[in-house]
Amino acid sequence: MRLIPLLTAILVSVGLYFLVFDRETLLAFAKADATVTDTDAPSNAEGSIAPEIAQSDAIRVVVLRSTAREVDNAVILRGQTKAVRQVEVRAETTSTVISEPKRKGAFVEAGDLMCELDPGTRFASLAEAKARKIEAMSRVPESEARLDEAKARLDEALINNNAAKKLSEGGYGSETRRIASEASVRSAEAGIATAESGLEATKAGIEAATAAVAAAQREIDRMTITAPFRGLLESDTAELGSLMQPGSLCGTIIQLNPIKVVGFVPETSVNRVVVGSMAGAQLISGLQVQGRVTFLSRSADETTRTFEVEVTVPNPELLIRDGQTATIAISAAGAKAHQVPQSALTLNNDGQLGVRTVGTDNVVDFMPVKLLRDDTKGVWLDGLPETVDVIVMGQDFVTKGVTVTPTYREAAQ
Repeated sequence: MRLIPLLTAILVSVGLYFLVFDRETLLAFAKADATVTDTDAPSNAEGSIAPEIAQSDAIRVVVLRSTAREVDNAVILRGQTKAVRQVEVRAETTSTVISEPKRKGAFVEAGDLMCELDPGTRFASLAEAKARKIEAMSRVPESEARLDEAKARLDEALINNNAAKKLSEGGYGSETRRIASEASVRSAEAGIATAESGLEATKAGIEAATAAVAAAQREIDRMTITAPFRGLLESDTAELGSLMQPGSLCGTIIQLNPIKVVGFVPETSVNRVVVGSMAGAQLISGLQVQGRVTFLSRSADETTRTFEVEVTVPNPELLIRDGQTATIAISAAGAKAHQVPQSALTLNNDGQLGVRTVGTDNVVDFMPVKLLRDDTKGVWLDGLPETVDVIVMGQDFVTKGVTVTPTYREAAQ
């Protein structure tokens, strides 16, 4: 009673196996069976099967005759826009803000005032430092005069010492006088050393006073915080009356013209990117821009093993914002490829991507391909001959070795 359902289940399982996992064997068996059947069919006067019947048995497919064309083999990346410069302008001294704040979004030129601080007693300190410098400089003539006087005394002592020596050698002078003249020479030399030391001390005082003046002037300059470059304020500047200390934020300024589009190139494609190459980017908003590659990292990211690449893009109207998502296409060496509809792609039994083609005697073949890129008109494929007939409709209903009836269409369609 249970034998018939069991046999039925076995037959259905075998049929499903051949249909799913061994489709080509099943089609070949069916084709052989059809050949035996056609042998028993009626023949025409010449003893062959009617061509009309054989033609009607073949599967009809639509074929695109494609010729390889030169195409830019672009490197496609995902990235984001980034301001070419962004600086947090901070205070360098302690004081309170006495200027009205500028609001975020305002445009500033290089050198424009961002924050002005209360100078307090800094101008008095500068005047004091200048006075000390003048006083130190006034001592220079006195020190130089003392040095000249000491040199004159030395000359006189040398003359007296020379005379005392000659008189002593001739027996006309005492030894005591000669010794006294030599002591006078040594005293004059010591006086010169003292005068020179006094002059050097006076010059050192002048240098110290000059440094004090520069420090006081620098402290006054820190009272005015200006924009370092032309750009936009990304934050409000410090409020009136705010206490600023060294490191306190005055405001954040960014430069968006030009702007950078930053992406990361996988190590398999890094050798195809060259600094100076043309590149394009499409923002998530739909805006398309063009620029050039200005930077390619020499060191890979330790986690992703990718290399940073920067594309500099003009942004005179400031339509591109910092941090927008973008798709980047960097031009690389051109290659010949075929453009076919994306629907023409299929997989063989091994899971390999490719297309089915029509060859000699309208026999189907499978050719593996490499996907270069895609656009609105289709996909660009590498790995096919110069001219090839690609099945664009019906490719999923035929397999390698099957004879088909092709209908050709123009590439422009």
